[in-house]
Amino acid sequence: MSHDTRPLPRQRATEIANAFLPERFWGSRWDYYYVREKLASDPLYPGVLDALRGSSAPLLDIGCGLGLLAHALHRDGQSLPYHGVDIDAAKIARAHSAAQRAKLAQAEFATADLAREIPRHAGSVAILDVLQYLSAEAQRRLLDAAIAMLTPGARLVIRAALDDDGRRGHYTRLGDRFAHLTGWMPSAPKHYPSTEALRAAFNNAALQANFAPLFGRTPFNHWLIVAARPV
Repeated sequence: MSHDTRPLPRQRATEIANAFLPERFWGSRWDYYYVREKLASDPLYPGVLDALRGSSAPLLDIGCGLGLLAHALHRDGQSLPYHGVDIDAAKIARAHSAAQRAKLAQAEFATADLAREIPRHAGSVAILDVLQYLSAEAQRRLLDAAIAMLTPGARLVIRAALDDDGRRGHYTRLGDRFAHLTGWMPSAPKHYPSTEALRAAFNNAALQANFAPLFGRTPFNHWLIVAARPV
């Protein structure tokens, strides 16, 4: 299975970012500029849109941040019931406001600490740039729970920075540490999963999984992993 590794077109990125503009002209435009540049430079969202296309299962977005996936799905014409959770309550509040402004009627958001609690859900699951912030044990719990949520036709979509001692692995670690030092990510990375560990989890659950590089024009060791039950 191949996936689009080009970021969203600049116009579409700007249209989505408009929902994150401040209500008053003197308000902070940090989220607006972050969202615009993130969507226009990161190949994540086209890859995930490709992976979810064709499924109508409700989607749980674990570690949703500002809820950008909900906006990307809406613009792509994928009308999925969407539930985003994240540990950062401030981001969840801003995600909720932006979703209301963009009239995303099927999008809901809530705070959740994945190290302590995993929401109940049945359908598809997205775990994007989350696993490395959990311990190895917490990763296994989350993967087991996500696999148990899958319904017929649903997909488990993961973007992960896989364990790698090469140049891309080095840049990935630097980028994750910088995100934590600047306060964008509330915790430092704890454990980078290996390809072997992920494949073992999928094999044990009798899932078919595809691993594809999602480097785009970034220096990071990001992979898009899509798993589903055989039809």
